[in-house]
Amino acid sequence: MKYMNANEILPAWLVEELQRYMQAGYIYIPAKTEQHKSWGELSGYRKELEKRNKKIISEYKQGVSMEELAEYYHLSVYAIRKIIYQR
Repeated sequence: MKYMNANEILPAWLVEELQRYMQAGYIYIPAKTEQHKSWGELSGYRKELEKRNKKIISEYKQGVSMEELAEYYHLSVYAIRKIIYQR
């Protein structure tokens, strides 16, 4: 999230109106509901994790132990277990 100076992006009348409610602080302006992106959607990280998790499940089904998977993927055995049994 990038902070911007209201004086640089808003008309002066709107800045004055906002100052009636708050001065020298930060205001979070959420995206419209229809424009909201879910976690990881913009960066692609969510898809990357889904791909990794499918690979973990596949390797587990082929006989790789949870301990080996945890070591290879640098995760705890608990995290591997959660990935495997999530479905």
